[in-house]
Amino acid sequence: METGSPHDTGTAATGGPAAPGGEEPGWIALPPGLLRMRRLLLVVWLGLLTLATALVPGLLAGPGWAAFALLPLALLVWGWVMLERNWRSWRYAERADDLLISRGVLWREETVVPYGRMQLVEVTSGPVERHFGLASVQLHTAAAATDATVPGLDPAEAERLRDRLTELGEARSAGL
Repeated sequence: METGSPHDTGTAATGGPAAPGGEEPGWIALPPGLLRMRRLLLVVWLGLLTLATALVPGLLAGPGWAAFALLPLALLVWGWVMLERNWRSWRYAERADDLLISRGVLWREETVVPYGRMQLVEVTSGPVERHFGLASVQLHTAAAATDATVPGLDPAEAERLRDRLTELGEARSAGL
């Protein structure tokens, strides 16, 4: 069952936990750049595997054995579809007292990270992510089970989110 459109960045979607007062949280979807990056990596790796699977047996054992290349090619097609379904499932929402992160296609997982429990909020961006103009926000808490990541954000949005979460975390933990 689809629970709203996570593509509507910054708008409320139906489904998911209600905010205090019965309101729905304002879910924010991940940008399409993350999907493009993951699909390119899929095509590069499985494309090379398909080519190697076609050439090596085809040259060594005969052209009929090149049909083994259909397996990684089928995996590439299946992966293309699954990457989009996974990307659509990711979203996050900032509420008054916590950050919600929702993800998962088959098994839905929702993580609630209270601002007062956050110990470290960092922005990371590897070489491939930087090439695509993406960054990830990683949240660390005292309990490793509640650590969370919001991947594939625009670097400016990642920094804004980090600064906001840090500010809210300091304000909420000051009373402890």
